[in-house]
Amino acid sequence: MHENRGGGGGDDPGPARLEPRWPASLAVLVAILLYVTLPEKLTLGPGWLMPVLEAVLLIPLTLRAPYRHPEEAQRIRLASFLLIGIVAVANVASLVLLVHIILSGEAVSGRTLIFSGAQIWLTLILVFALWYWEMDRGGPAVRGHADEGKPDFLFPQMATPELHQYDWMPTFVDYLYVSSTNALAFSPTDTMPLTSRAKLYMLSESFISITTIVMIAGRAVNILR
Repeated sequence: MHENRGGGGGDDPGPARLEPRWPASLAVLVAILLYVTLPEKLTLGPGWLMPVLEAVLLIPLTLRAPYRHPEEAQRIRLASFLLIGIVAVANVASLVLLVHIILSGEAVSGRTLIFSGAQIWLTLILVFALWYWEMDRGGPAVRGHADEGKPDFLFPQMATPELHQYDWMPTFVDYLYVSSTNALAFSPTDTMPLTSRAKLYMLSESFISITTIVMIAGRAVNILR
């Protein structure tokens, strides 16, 4: 499935595949903006703390490692995982605080809670898109190269040989789509998880997504009464 990536014949592997980081960096930036606009009651510690930690990692990674490739230093990938982890922790903490406020009946306007819930849900989609992008086949640095791991996801282009897209490889947008559909349908749609870790990631996203949506919907019903 992965031979002849360059489209030529023989043993020529074709040009090296470099995947740009900017779509993932843009997703992190959007997540930061969504977080800083949350009410103080829904942030972990001071509202500026998590965004500053994320920016400290995001800016150097974007400037010094704008492309992912097999020769990148191990610390680059570790920093990428750390960045995603910080965004994820901040998002889960906000969700826990949202659930606590709703269940405790704390005096917060319904409009604020509904919009905050939507922000947390959108951030959830971005976080899992980043996880999928960094996880599948060993990550974007090796994906599409000889040292890539086994596929974690089966995309339609991989399962439909009649499309003749033998050198097709997923990009961040593809993982963003997978994350979005999983968060909406609470299950895989056109892209299937193949490995146990991919299934656990998607299961976690579905559970967090339905929790967030139930909280938002429940509050909306109370407002309409």
